[in-house]
Amino acid sequence: MSAKAIIRRPGEGKSVTLAGQPMAFLVTGEDTKHTSMFEWTIPPGFATGLHVHRMQEETFYVLEGECDWQVGEERVRAAAGTYLFLPPGVPHNIANSTDKPARVLMTVSPPGHERYFAELAGTLAQGGAADPDQIASLRARYDTDQISALRDYAVKP
Repeated sequence: MSAKAIIRRPGEGKSVTLAGQPMAFLVTGEDTKHTSMFEWTIPPGFATGLHVHRMQEETFYVLEGECDWQVGEERVRAAAGTYLFLPPGVPHNIANSTDKPARVLMTVSPPGHERYFAELAGTLAQGGAADPDQIASLRARYDTDQISALRDYAVKP
């Protein structure tokens, strides 16, 4: 890793497609030892399912659209301009119950979660319903304990 500034213009850098929508990797573990950052477009009907991270901190800033978060026992309707910080150990679910995509800026510290998203994109690109055992194994490898049923981890019709 070198000590150099990183400038990403629209369309530059690595990205994946999750549930038909783009996730741009703005900064990753290849670039820094402290955090990763993503621009994530969350499709209508998408939900991660309730999960918790053992070591990772996450932040989310809604750029456009609306998301529904469950944070512990609290439900949060997050419109553009809403910021969320999730320390390790806080159960949460990220969902988009609207009929329009939502765009969020997301950080994960420490970095490395980009590998999770890359593997997840490959798994979901296979089509059909995601195999819950495969998703559970993937999540376990990347500091994520699933709490709710993995059937919630899908694009809802």
